[in-house]
Amino acid sequence: MNPKESVRDDPVLDDLDRRLVQALMIDGRASFTRLAELLGVSDQTVQRRYRRMRGEGLLRVVGLPVGSRVGLFESWLRVRCAPSAARAVAKALARRPDIAWVTISGGGGDVHAMTRARTRQDRDTLLLDRLPRTEHVREVGAHTILRKFFGGPDPWPGVDFLSAAQVAALTPPAPEPSPGRYALDAAESRLMAVLAQDGRTPRPALARATGLSESTVGRRVERLVAEGALFFDLELIPRHFGYETEATVLLTVDPARLAEVGTSLAGHVEVPFAAAVTGSANLLAVVVCTDTQHLYTYVTERLGPLPGVRQLEVIPALRSLKRAGMLVTDDRLTDPPSAGSRSVL
Repeated sequence: MNPKESVRDDPVLDDLDRRLVQALMIDGRASFTRLAELLGVSDQTVQRRYRRMRGEGLLRVVGLPVGSRVGLFESWLRVRCAPSAARAVAKALARRPDIAWVTISGGGGDVHAMTRARTRQDRDTLLLDRLPRTEHVREVGAHTILRKFFGGPDPWPGVDFLSAAQVAALTPPAPEPSPGRYALDAAESRLMAVLAQDGRTPRPALARATGLSESTVGRRVERLVAEGALFFDLELIPRHFGYETEATVLLTVDPARLAEVGTSLAGHVEVPFAAAVTGSANLLAVVVCTDTQHLYTYVTERLGPLPGVRQLEVIPALRSLKRAGMLVTDDRLTDPPSAGSRSVL
């Protein structure tokens, strides 16, 4: 099944909505005027469409740090617990600001999460103290993200409604980072915190939050992007684009073939995220498909035959509770936990 065809009858989004979604995926902070010119409609139409989709929880533009560039400790967690406790554990993880993604998977007793801890101590406290002491948690597996092959700043090709010329017109220049890790100062950390809530926050609001002038805050955003420390992501619910089935796939790949297989996955429309990880399964992929038959075909005809793949595990996702820092409620994106909210973990 072609997902581009399957969304044609979706009453939530029409063709203009979907083209606007892809445009924002390429450049999340593009002005409404620029987007209107690209799509051939008025500024007011673009603003109205965007505000409706955002208000209904269909999408969010967020500004996120590139973890490896700014020194975050990123790991994929697999928390095995009693099925009756999975929802409570997942909700507690979702309330933590250092957790970016949370999914209940497998048979209902697997909770998957992605950490983005700012310090080693924060990460270790969660893994060595909080989670092991949580009631009904039976096992905690932590897999460090070693190398991302796809995801983050890369626009997902699963949304494909613009022409090649429109994509080229919107695509910003590639970052040109200076050597070494980028150290965020206090103003940039505050700036990042605001953009993580809403990547399209206007300059006046960014200036008030950081104490910088509007011109200075504009230059800071440009510098962070150019340095590869900040990217703008468009988060959405794949089901609204014809992808009904989601899964985590763990692959065991011959080490000499790991980069080759990871690069191959980065070119698959079904894969919005792929990374090399620590552990016996050394490659992690998030896979989205139109249905279970599509998933079966993808696993058996595209993943299985890749040279060097010795074993794979497919773990179906049952429910997402958090995506790119946004909570998920009834298949809609909602505001992330407030700064003052507390988690039992």
